[in-house]
Amino acid sequence: MILFPAIDILDGKCVRLLHGEYDKVTEYGEPVVMAKKWADNGAEYLHIVDLNAAKSGAEENLSLIREIAKAVKISVQTGGGVRSLDDIEKRLSGGVARVILGTVCCEEPDTVIRAVKEFGAERIVCGIDAKDGCVATRGWLSSANVTPVNLGKEMYGAGVRYVVYTDIRNDGALSGVNVAACKEMADKTRLKVIASGGVSGAADIRALKAQRMYGAILGKALYENKLTLSDALAAAKE
Repeated sequence: MILFPAIDILDGKCVRLLHGEYDKVTEYGEPVVMAKKWADNGAEYLHIVDLNAAKSGAEENLSLIREIAKAVKISVQTGGGVRSLDDIEKRLSGGVARVILGTVCCEEPDTVIRAVKEFGAERIVCGIDAKDGCVATRGWLSSANVTPVNLGKEMYGAGVRYVVYTDIRNDGALSGVNVAACKEMADKTRLKVIASGGVSGAADIRALKAQRMYGAILGKALYENKLTLSDALAAAKE
């Protein structure tokens, strides 16, 4: 199972949000510094989210994301505010390995189909964020009238093979990951699931691995020193 240390960028800083709420922010320093730290400590992949772009659709942190991709020798996946093929190309050409599509999966599924055809299934990831049984969009500020599993099925049909599945109620809360929901997503959609939201310790990683999840994103547990990356990596290899 692959572990993805998370770097959420807001106004040029590395932050964590509680439950995805923009007014509940904790800062953790410079994104490039954090990226190098996780790479130096054994991470094989980074997960970067542009929170400004997720909310506004602007590319306020694109140059910073490119800087991170060039600063580390490991793979980077990134999402937040990606709305078009041009947005995808700008990130891939900047050294990013995979681009995560979120809102566009609900609002413009044809764009997802074209993205997979143009860039390949290995470079496109669907981001599905769940809140109260529905998919949240536009930086988690809006809700779509579709369930996470049904959207996952549609995305698999569009050619997508990877999904970052986030339980917003658990995100940033250190409350434990929703393993059952992740397993349901994997079983019912056939997508390779990267679990996100609530990973609080090695036990969560072991539980996800036991259900054969493809990966897990590590956020606040790392930044609050509740879990070391070395312990997390060891649990993923057990």
